[in-house]
Amino acid sequence: MVEDEKRRRAPAMTLEQRREAIVASTLPLLIEHGGAVSTSQIAAAAGIAEGTVFRAFKDKQELLVACMQAGLNSDEEVSRIEGIDRALPLADRLTEAVRAISGYLNRIWQAGQALQAAGISREDMHQRMHGDEGRAKSPEDGPPREMLRVNAAMSGLFDTDDLRLDPEHASRLLLGLVLTNRMGTNFGTPVSEPAQLVDLFLHGAIRTDNRGKPA
Repeated sequence: MVEDEKRRRAPAMTLEQRREAIVASTLPLLIEHGGAVSTSQIAAAAGIAEGTVFRAFKDKQELLVACMQAGLNSDEEVSRIEGIDRALPLADRLTEAVRAISGYLNRIWQAGQALQAAGISREDMHQRMHGDEGRAKSPEDGPPREMLRVNAAMSGLFDTDDLRLDPEHASRLLLGLVLTNRMGTNFGTPVSEPAQLVDLFLHGAIRTDNRGKPA
């Protein structure tokens, strides 16, 4: 009977699988509680003993950095953007894209804030986000690779004949507007809805008459 019970048990996780499972349980807690989340909370959410956390990660900081790296993964968001119907009007396509990335940018922002609160420096975060461990930060470094994937996917939504600038540049400006909108909560200002942001991006902040002149 003992042998039968052993055969029915699920196979043990590899170290990498265990790490991934702990990160998956930790990321929502990190967004909810910030860097103050405890390893006991993490263990409870993952359904494991607290000691198992430290067998998978050398310390809490290593776990939090792994959460940031996992939070940066943009596979789902890129897939959603690439699945947007190109037959829709441009404003509708961009609105759907902004909806797709709003949670992504919020996740990155909150995870980054939590890591800073836990004492992880911006330089360390920067190097790990770029996959450049051990390399000093350079002024030429651009956004993380996963963010570039999001930008490339969004740039494909534009009709190039109607643009006054390069599609990837237009996409970066829209992403910047979305991120700035997210930061508005820190200033006590209301956050605009995706359709409002897209309308502002496409048509500007000034009301115009039918001839395109300021009203």
